[in-house]
Parts: sequence; structure tokens; C-alpha cells
Amino acid sequence: MNHADALRKILSSQLGSAYPPTYFRDETELLGHVPELDSMAVVGVLTAIEDEMGIIIGDDEISADAFATFGSLLEFVQAKVPG
Repeated sequence: MNHADALRKILSSQLGSAYPPTYFRDETELLGHVPELDSMAVVGVLTAIEDEMGIIIGDDEISADAFATFGSLLEFVQAKVPG
């Protein structure tokens, strides 16, 4: 599974059935546009990313810019995944 597909599944799982994996495209706006993506959901998404992709995300690395769109979140994740 590629990173984009894994991230789509994570977001869908964390946000619920109203957001199937196919909902998320590079330009899909997230933070401020998806009501279910509140601070607790962000924590859940980050924890799932860490667990499923084997990375560690430091608190100081998190920004609203990373969660602006699906594409920006994917870029953030891809920059963290080794190799």
C-alpha cells in the first residue's frame, strides 16, 4: 500500500463513514473544513500515522499548515517516512 492510500484509510477511520477513503484528494481541505477534524481527531490521526507508518512525529513538528489539505498532510508524512 502506498502512503497516500494508507493516509486515506487512516483519515477515513478516524473521521467516520461520512469520509470514505475516496473522499480525500490532494486538494481536499482538512483543518477548518472538516468539522470532525477537531483537536482530538488530530491526535488520533497522528497516533495512527505513527503506528501504521513506523514514524515518530514530535510535538514541535505539528502545524496547521500540515493539516491544510490532504496533499499537504501527505507531503508531511512522506518527508517523515524513511527512504
